[in-house]
Amino acid sequence: MELNEAQIRELVAQVMSKLNDSEVNIGAAASAAPCEGLGTGGVEPYNHVYNTVDYGAGSDRSIYARTNRLLKRVHNTPKGVDSERAVLATEAYKKFDGQPTIIKCANTLKYIVENATIRIYPDELIVGEIAAPSNCAPVFPEYSFGWICNEIKNEPWSLRASDKMAATQKTLDDLLSLEEFWKGKTVEEFAGQVLTEEEIKGSAYGGRPVFHPNQYLFFGMGHIGPRFEMLFEKGFGGIRKNIEQCMEKLDKGDPDFGRKMAFLKSQLICNDAAMIYVRRYAELARETARTETDTNRKNELLQIAVNCDSIAVEPPRTFWQALQLMHMATNLVLIESSGQGIAYGRPDKTLYPFYEADMKAGRITKKEVGALIENWYVKLFELHKLRDNVTAILNSEIGMGGTTLIIGGVDDEGRDSTNDLSYLFLEAHAHTQLPDPWFAVRWHKQAPYEYKVKVCSVIRMGTGQPKIFNDDEIIPAMLSVGRPLKSARDYSIIGCVENNTCGESWDCTDTSYFSLAKVLELAMNDGRCTDCKSTCPRYERCGKIGGRLGPATGALASFKSFDEVKRAFEIQMAYWVEKQITFANVIEYTHATHKPTPYMSMVFEGTAEAGLDLTWGGAKYNASGIQGVGVASAADGLAAIKQLMFEEKKCTPEEMLDALKRNWEGHEDLYALVNSDKVHHYGNDDDYADDLALFVSDVYCREVSRYRLQRGNGVYRPGIFSVSANVGIGLVQGASPDGRKDAEPVSNCIGPVNSAVGCHDIMGPTAMAKSAGKLNQLAATNGTLMNVKFTPTCVAGETGLSNFISYVDTYFQNGGMHVQFNIVNNATLKDAQIHPELYPNLLVRVAGYSAYFVRMSKELQDDLIRRNEYSAFD
Repeated sequence: MELNEAQIRELVAQVMSKLNDSEVNIGAAASAAPCEGLGTGGVEPYNHVYNTVDYGAGSDRSIYARTNRLLKRVHNTPKGVDSERAVLATEAYKKFDGQPTIIKCANTLKYIVENATIRIYPDELIVGEIAAPSNCAPVFPEYSFGWICNEIKNEPWSLRASDKMAATQKTLDDLLSLEEFWKGKTVEEFAGQVLTEEEIKGSAYGGRPVFHPNQYLFFGMGHIGPRFEMLFEKGFGGIRKNIEQCMEKLDKGDPDFGRKMAFLKSQLICNDAAMIYVRRYAELARETARTETDTNRKNELLQIAVNCDSIAVEPPRTFWQALQLMHMATNLVLIESSGQGIAYGRPDKTLYPFYEADMKAGRITKKEVGALIENWYVKLFELHKLRDNVTAILNSEIGMGGTTLIIGGVDDEGRDSTNDLSYLFLEAHAHTQLPDPWFAVRWHKQAPYEYKVKVCSVIRMGTGQPKIFNDDEIIPAMLSVGRPLKSARDYSIIGCVENNTCGESWDCTDTSYFSLAKVLELAMNDGRCTDCKSTCPRYERCGKIGGRLGPATGALASFKSFDEVKRAFEIQMAYWVEKQITFANVIEYTHATHKPTPYMSMVFEGTAEAGLDLTWGGAKYNASGIQGVGVASAADGLAAIKQLMFEEKKCTPEEMLDALKRNWEGHEDLYALVNSDKVHHYGNDDDYADDLALFVSDVYCREVSRYRLQRGNGVYRPGIFSVSANVGIGLVQGASPDGRKDAEPVSNCIGPVNSAVGCHDIMGPTAMAKSAGKLNQLAATNGTLMNVKFTPTCVAGETGLSNFISYVDTYFQNGGMHVQFNIVNNATLKDAQIHPELYPNLLVRVAGYSAYFVRMSKELQDDLIRRNEYSAFD
């Protein structure tokens, strides 16, 4: 059904008039005085007081009745695994076998979107899936498949302790039927053929890991976002014209002509795929409308069809169409690559021109915009990802992972860019109270006070969202790695913490998690593990010279001064960072040669002109990020060695090492002393320990920053944060001199040590923030993260809100990059462990993401409970 412009305008007006009046829950909105004028903020006043999250099962949350129906449906839909994408990808690999790899990858995407089952669910206004039904995870055998088959046979997803996933017998049979085909053909296996024993022995594959690079072996290389401005300006049709022009301009004498031509042909195939994907939803909407008996819903479906028909080729013309294109364009990235951390950039900036035009023309109201945004949030919550069982324990309940959007901040000229959409996106989270999307806000010195009030008011609800980023530190950090000022000012967040500019830079920011605590262990033991013995099954792998894992740097008993300890730490750090970089380079090489990403490249600026896939270095700016984990564990361990061994002579090197080998058994007095306030600890505004934390982080950042990428001559960017990897790293880390016992988590992000016997930060949240502010966070160009837990009463009322805002302001003025909050009592968390049935909607901030507490593994729950709770701003 083709409609002219006048008919389209009439249909939009009909649909919107119904949305505006009939879909607002008047009772829920009774306390909110709408601010309908353009430029007046959100639907609700900026100082609207939100109730604390209802931890129980489910009263209506939103002021929009439609949203509440959508939430009810999605919360009642079980999580599952779907085999259709895996089957289609296998068929495509057989069908297109023998084609150049990048052409085969493009044809595989096209084949999947041509043949995958698609659905439109009741009430939804934003449509589109990732080749799997709502709440189901697709499977990507191209990357890694052995663990999937092993878990089907030996560790059923439905019996997991956390992240349970349902699967029909047909799904399981379908997946197992693909096992033989994919043997020897995955990215993981190709990488294994290139890596040497020297790199493997210190990785998670080696059994005594210093670094953990699993993500990009099992899944696609993600932490990236499309260039939505380009999509909105050109549409898929304009992007196609640009590709064709680049093909015409190719120099046939260019030595890289063949590779560039293959890449551009793959781009055209992906462009076809995108148009097919969008048009299929247009046709489905029309088909569904033919049998729809409700007039309002019929008109909505017809408008969805018009929207999809239009954006299949042309740039969007309305806010609704632009939001629909943003969703579908990003879904295609997920269908192609399985990458985690596929981000949505700055939607209050990129969508604002459409919002403003619609508002001025009277085509839309704020309530309608709010309803559309909330519909989109539910669609993002429906996206799911299958992870291996170990990852499910250590990163529980995170859905797709990394569906991050960020609002606020400065514009290209450095002026505040807060607008109506900034407030509407905040309100949408307050109304939906979902862990997805991963919601972030930018904060800077000139940000309006009203905006800060709104941000902190939403955080006080207790969902752990949004997380807050400091423009005044992150923009200089981006400048320091060679980004121009305009790009630095336009940064967004991808994944948990990391900054980049969507559609311009590919920063591959989650390459690995690197254990700073393990480096200290090796520095104390002449390059060996504390419990090294010849009976260890990994003894031979560690090396031929006495089972040594790292270089010989001396042991505690041989050191004459504390400076020698620090020097051993620096040598071990340099050695292991180099091994990690080598490992990362092999992974990147394997992706570039075996699983390039032509669609993701198509929605980036400049790749067609360069004739290069993103995995080949086609982005304007390239980088890769490695996270240093356990800075406080390493710092407090160094503080204990310096104070107790070299200064106060309260223990000998032999006593300390024996205590660690025995997991502190027989050394209870020393264990109590190390964990007491008689020893200097990071997190208390104590220069003695804080200087050592600065030493640890600076050594790590310096070593990582020395290296450059093979991809686009980019740089390696160090980060100082753990997300939840501190739990996993702790599980394979023996007892350590900071007062940890074997298998306990190492310290979280840039926070203090929280051992089983208590927290090392005893001076309150202000002192803790001051310690974190002493780190050279600008050197950690891939980002930092400080977690803080306040009780609800601490931030309650006008005084609590004012103190809350001042706390964030002060931390950022002192050099902080990023902070996020849990607003919850430990008593509540402990009771939820005992009575999970009473707390199905208890959301908590794990680290870079929020999750439902009762669905998390006990290991993660315990780590969260151990963090200090602050009941006052002192």
